[in-house]
Amino acid sequence: MRPGELSAWLESDESKHVGWRKKGTAGGESVGHSSGRRIVELLRRKRAELTEADYRHMRKVVGYVHRHLAQRPAGDVRDTKWRWSLMNWGHDPLR
Repeated sequence: MRPGELSAWLESDESKHVGWRKKGTAGGESVGHSSGRRIVELLRRKRAELTEADYRHMRKVVGYVHRHLAQRPAGDVRDTKWRWSLMNWGHDPLR
């Protein structure tokens, strides 16, 4: 997803209500939502400005997306938590 698309998606109710939350953060932001905010920031930066920590996060994102895609549910996934979770991580599986 492009930075503007991801940023707009992260403002939606669907985006805010999916994903795993760290223990002790009841009602707090999900890990994927937090990652999505960081992804927007990374996509808006110039390559020369990226740090090793940024590249580590990008590898984490790629790993998550690959694992999650392997768990695709049967049927129409348009309005599923599975898709919404992936979109929080910057990937829309319908594209």
